Formats: sequence, structure tokens, C-alpha cells
Amino acid sequence: MDLLRRLADALDRPSIPWKSFILTFAIGEFCLESFLSWRQYRVLQRTTVPPQLKNEIDQATFDKSQAYGRSKAKFGFASGVWGQVKNYYVITQNVYPRLWILSGLWLARFAPERFSGEITHSLIFAFTYSFIETIVGLPFSYYYHFVLEEKYGFNKQTLQLFVTDILKGQALGLAFGIPLGAAFLKIIQKTGDQFFFYLWAFTLVVQLGAITIYPILIVPLFNKLTPLEPGTLKEKVEALAERLKFPLAELQVIDGSKRSAHSNAYFTGLPWKKKIVIYDTLIEKSEVKEVEAILAHELGHWSMGHTTKLLGISSFHLFYVFALFSVFINNSSLYEAFGFHNEKPIMIGFILFNEVLSPTDSLVKLGMNILTRSMEYEADAFSNRLGYSTELASSLIKLQVQNLSSMDADYLYSSYHYSHPILTERLKAIGWKGDKKVTATPNGAASKKDEL
Repeated sequence: MDLLRRLADALDRPSIPWKSFILTFAIGEFCLESFLSWRQYRVLQRTTVPPQLKNEIDQATFDKSQAYGRSKAKFGFASGVWGQVKNYYVITQNVYPRLWILSGLWLARFAPERFSGEITHSLIFAFTYSFIETIVGLPFSYYYHFVLEEKYGFNKQTLQLFVTDILKGQALGLAFGIPLGAAFLKIIQKTGDQFFFYLWAFTLVVQLGAITIYPILIVPLFNKLTPLEPGTLKEKVEALAERLKFPLAELQVIDGSKRSAHSNAYFTGLPWKKKIVIYDTLIEKSEVKEVEAILAHELGHWSMGHTTKLLGISSFHLFYVFALFSVFINNSSLYEAFGFHNEKPIMIGFILFNEVLSPTDSLVKLGMNILTRSMEYEADAFSNRLGYSTELASSLIKLQVQNLSSMDADYLYSSYHYSHPILTERLKAIGWKGDKKVTATPNGAASKKDEL
């Protein structure tokens, strides 16, 4: 605690140019990511299939994948530039104090007196800012789904569904955000200098609760879940779960095709009661053994405790963040630099603290990507040991084709951005020796044909 107090005193100096510091690092991070994207864009301009995939991917599929990657790269750059412009405006034009004052006026005018106070004021501020962010981001979101994804045959949602999803998201934000946000602020107000420990414990409980209620309450609001129909696939998956002593309670299919042609599968639930969810697009476009192989990979994550390890790392990181927040929560120089001269709202302090902390996000991201890539190799090896080597390789290739994922990547770009190894690296680790080509059919599905 003494160390945190000394650090707090050292950082609370009017001479520290907090705005310049934050803007400089934000621009620096954007320049780094733009440089990495430029390197990746050069890879996406290649016209020949990587040698490691010449027996698996035909030229037409590769060309379409490259074009899709370039389109996403251009979109990412444009949205990144817009994000920088928006961030610069918010910081230099004192949007935070202006919106804080405005939300306070709304509170005084429309809310009953019993709801007055910092907590209600903070919640009005937070949800107003979030709503503005959603509205400002609508053009980019619309373009991504209805232009970019539509062009390559992935978008399946209607405009009505698009709008409905936004409204549901806002409603859920209010339903969960109000009590959680209020509790967050109340804990800090009531527990003094050691608030970070209590806040960390509360957040951990919320995380565990979210794992429980998300598949039960949230997912059904956006997608339809139905039991997997009796048949070979269900029998094989249940046998695999029994073989691995996986506590399978439900086996369901999700209608991912109502929004996108992308494929996936995942498991969720409590340690003693798990649910496996398979996208309908995956079942439609894959052989039974290939779906088995993908699920064997996912169950490999469970068997080796990857999910628990990641939860533990996330909890440790949260504790570190909250402890460091205690250094900044009363930093007068930081508040004053952003136009808060007469008050130090906790919510504002947390937002400004995250702005200061953002340069470390890149390092955390890089470290987590290194860890998760090693976990992906381990899960692939687990599926391989169960006898799914060929099926896992073919399913990975099919998923790559169906999702038009990049067939190759710049090593610096992939190290920074990718949580999974690229396809060629995974096939090499599996020991795949293919002699089949995979091509995308017009509707986005995949088919195999003998090489001529």
C-alpha cells in the first residue's frame, strides 16, 4: 500500500502533460498497427498459392481469399483513421467534461431527487456516451455487414435484423449495466483505499455468473438454439464426450446462418454441466468426422484446462488493473488536464485511467496471443492423438476456405494480431500430407476434388 501511495504522489504533478502523453501514444500505436497492416497488405497482394498449400487450395479460392483480405484491410485502415480522428476530437475538445455537465443537467431536471448523486450521474453519462458511440459507428457497421461481407457472400442478416440486434444490445446494456455499474461505483465509495481488492472479487463473481447466464439468457435473444437431431453426428459426439469424460448435458445447433455464412463450434457452461453448440453452417458444409475432429480440438482445450488458465490470467490482470487504478483515482493533475477542476468523479477517473493505461494493451495483447497460439497447437495435438489427424487437417482447410481466411500472413502482423497460428503452421504441426484440393462452391460451401 505504501508503494501505491508513493507512486500516486509521484504521478500527481501539474507538470505532466497528460493529454499530450495520451494522444502521442495513441498515434504511435496507430502508426505501429498501420505499419503491420501495410506489411500484411503486401502479403495479400501475392498471386500465387503458398507452396505449403498448393496441393490443397486451388487458384480461384486463393484469389478470392486474397481479395477478401485486402477488402478487410482497407476497411480496417479507414475505421482506424476514423477512430483516431474521433479520439483526437474527444480529448482536445473536452467532450468528457461537456457531456458530464450535460448529463448532470438532465439528472437535475428530469430525475426524482432520490436518484441524485454521483452514481446516477455517472450512469447517465456512461450510457449517453455509449449511445453516441453506437450512433457514430453505425455507418461503418452498416458498410461492413451490407457491403463488404455482402460482396463475398457472408452477410445473411436483413436490415430489420441488423436494427433489432442494435436495439437488443442497447437494452441489455441498460439491464445489466445499471446494476453492475452502480455496484462498481458503490464498492469504490464504501471500501476506501483498498477498494481494488473488493472490486476484483466482485468482478470475479460477475465473470463466473456471466459464464452461467450467457448461454441461457443472452444467446437465445439473438439466435435460435435447437437440440441436435438424432443421427450419426449426435451419436459420435456423445461417444467422444463420454470417452473424454466431458460432462455433456446439452448438444445444440445454433442458427448462425441467419446472420453469416461463417462457421464455428464452441462449448460453454459450468464445470459439472457443459453444453456443446455447433453452427448450422458447420454441419451443412462438413463431413461428420470433420465436425468430430473440430469438437475434439475444442474438448482438448477443456481437457488441458486452457479455459481455466485463461480465466485465471484474466483475473490476475484485472487485479493488477484495479490496483493500478487506485494510484490514479485521486490524481488531481489528470482530472484537471481533462477539464475537471472542481470534482473528481470515479467514472471519469476510470475512463481517463484506461486512456493512460492503453499503451500497455499492446504488450498484453502480444503476450496473450503467444500464449493462446501455444494452446491452439496443444489442442490440435490432442485431436491428433485421438486419431483425427486427417479429418482435423481437412476441416481446418475447409474452414479456411469457407471463411475466406488469409492463407498466409506476415510474421510480425500475425504475431501481433493473431490468437491462432496460421493455416500453414497448423498443418505442418499436424503432419498433414495432402493430395486433395479444396474449392469454394458458389454458395460459400466447400467441396473436394481429386487433383488433376
